[in-house]
Amino acid sequence: MRSPLRIAILECDELFGEAKQEFISLGDFCAKFLETGASKLTKDGLYERPNLEFSYYDVVKKQEYPNVEQIDAIFVTGGGLNDWILKLTDFIKSILQGQSRVRVMAVCFGHQIVGRAYGVMPERSGVGWEVSVTPMTLTETGKKVFGCDSLALHQMHRDAVPRYPRFVEKLGHSDLCEVQGIYVKNRVISLQGHPEYNPKFANILLDRRRGSLLTEIAWQDAKNRVNNPHDGVSVAVSFIKFLLEDFK
Repeated sequence: MRSPLRIAILECDELFGEAKQEFISLGDFCAKFLETGASKLTKDGLYERPNLEFSYYDVVKKQEYPNVEQIDAIFVTGGGLNDWILKLTDFIKSILQGQSRVRVMAVCFGHQIVGRAYGVMPERSGVGWEVSVTPMTLTETGKKVFGCDSLALHQMHRDAVPRYPRFVEKLGHSDLCEVQGIYVKNRVISLQGHPEYNPKFANILLDRRRGSLLTEIAWQDAKNRVNNPHDGVSVAVSFIKFLLEDFK
C-alpha cells in the first residue's frame, strides 16, 4: 500500500457564526475539498486512491507550524493580514528555498503569501474587489495542469499579486487580476481564487460583507453569479495530481 500523503493545513483564518456552525473549521473545509479531489481522481481507475493524512496548524493565534520532516505537503488557506504574516512568509520561503521535497498548495491569501515568499509583495487592487464565480483564462501551462482551456472559480479578494515572480510558470489571468495562478513543477501550485468554496459558503461570506466591505451594487452583482457552475472539483483533482506527480 502507498504511504500516506501527509498534508499540513495552515489555517490563516477562523470561521464565525453560520459558517462555523455549517462547516466547523477552515482546515476541515479545505481537507474535504482535497478529499473530494482524491475521490474524483480515482473513479476512472487510472489512479490508486491516495491515503490523505491531515494535520492542522493555527498560524494566527497560536502561530504553530509543522515539522517539515514529518509532512509531504502544506496547504495554505485564505485569510487576512496582521503581524503574524511575517512568520508565515518566512516559513513558506524556507519550504520553497530550503528543500525540494515538501510541496506547497495555496489559495487566495495563501497564494499571495507564495508571491511574497518569491519576492513580489501583494498590493491593493486599483479595480476593487473581485468576488463570486469569475472566469479565468488559462495559459498553455494552465491548460496542461488543469486539463481544460479555462476555469470558473469563486473569488473573494481585494489585494493581489501585481506581477508574476521570476522562475515560476504562469497559470492564468482574469479581467481584474493578472496573476491568478503560480506553478513550479513538483514544488508549488497556488490560485488567487477559491476552488474550495461552494455556493452556500460563498453566499454566507458575501452577506457578511454586504454594506461594509462590499457596496450594494457590488454585492448584488456577486449574488447574481454566486450560484453559477464553477470548477472547484476539477481543481481539487489537479491539486491531488500535483501531489502524486513523481511522488516517492
